[in-house]
Amino acid sequence: MRLWDSKLIYLFIALLTFSATAHSQNRYDRRIQRYQNQWINLIPTHTKIQYAGGMGLISLGVGWDYGKNNQWETDVFFGYLPKYTTSRSKITFTLKQNFIPWKKNINKILSFEPLACGLYVNTIFDGDFWVNEPDKYPSNYYSFSTKMRFNVYIGQRFSFNIPYEKRLFTRQITVFYELSSNDLYIVSAIGNGYLKPKDYLRLSFGLKFQLF
Repeated sequence: MRLWDSKLIYLFIALLTFSATAHSQNRYDRRIQRYQNQWINLIPTHTKIQYAGGMGLISLGVGWDYGKNNQWETDVFFGYLPKYTTSRSKITFTLKQNFIPWKKNINKILSFEPLACGLYVNTIFDGDFWVNEPDKYPSNYYSFSTKMRFNVYIGQRFSFNIPYEKRLFTRQITVFYELSSNDLYIVSAIGNGYLKPKDYLRLSFGLKFQLF
């Protein structure tokens, strides 16, 4: 075999080895990238503070925006409920799913979201409340859990984009209000015509701080 033939063979083997190594590295890099993205996606994209809404007097939470136009949000809240007429104050937990179908840009700084709606479920951390009816009550004495409430709401939002050079810890602040009701209130309203909207609707306000 001539010398140049041997060099071609070695070059061909080297190219095959490099191609296999590069392919393996690419697969490894893609796998690592997917792994990193999964953890990055767990980082909350916003924080919120909400007043009232059946979640406590004041609730603090974090959440995630997603969807093609970030029209979906999932939030988790911990709330504080003063003792009022009870013997002690309480802590609440809320899981909330929001849908914001469209947004109207008023100018470079201000935008308006004419409809925000969603569902949320909340519970209260206290032994005096229960999911299943205690044995001390007659069967079907209470038809609803006193520990867990299922809620529905509609509302609106105004968002203020903070200029880049003035951003400190957030890039956008959103002010919102919501009208909500829960499963117990809705059933009561249907079965009792004398109830007025103020008896089964709740008004709440909040702030959303967009981090990313």
